[in-house]
Amino acid sequence: MNIRERLDISAYLVIGPENCNRPVEEVIEAAVDEGFTCIQIRSKVVSAREMISILEKSARAINELGKSDSVALLVDDRLDVVLAAREAGIKVDGVHVGQSDIPVEVCRKFLGVNSIVGLSASTEEIISAVDISQIDYFGVGPLHATDTKTDTGEVLSFEKIAELVKVSPLPIVVGGGVKLKDIPALAATGANGFFVVSAVAGAENPRLAARELVTAWLK
Repeated sequence: MNIRERLDISAYLVIGPENCNRPVEEVIEAAVDEGFTCIQIRSKVVSAREMISILEKSARAINELGKSDSVALLVDDRLDVVLAAREAGIKVDGVHVGQSDIPVEVCRKFLGVNSIVGLSASTEEIISAVDISQIDYFGVGPLHATDTKTDTGEVLSFEKIAELVKVSPLPIVVGGGVKLKDIPALAATGANGFFVVSAVAGAENPRLAARELVTAWLK
């Protein structure tokens, strides 16, 4: 069974060097050790070579925990970085793209059938179901307005998320300003997972923050 077939988006961390005050791989190691199931490296400020270096260290941290076969390591937007990292022998499992990024069909063509392709999608896009054969999950949000990503759409209510879950042909992970207190209500919507950035990456104690989020989700 490949990583695509066992994809778990229940506890999903989006992280880049601009989000934390310590090495990215240290935060990832703590989060994965505490039960996070999917990692997305996202940065709009570092170079491609710096991204590849971050991926190498992150993949090593996941591997040292014995979780390379169960925790997916993805990259936001940068298909070129995924391909270059793989060429360097780094285990990167796929890409997450938005509506204005490289089309999912192109991502699938270059990454192959065993890779993961996630797509940020609005209500209408989920209902009209873009070519879902190319995609593994939808990322939706924001739940709250957030400083870490300002180009998001309308804030979603828990009721709207529950409606999306019912009509979506694919698993849904929800994020955008998600905090610990949101987790019980978010889990009750039937969403497949939550994603966070600052709630873990910007926490004073990332390990404790990750543990509390995962524990709340699993209750």
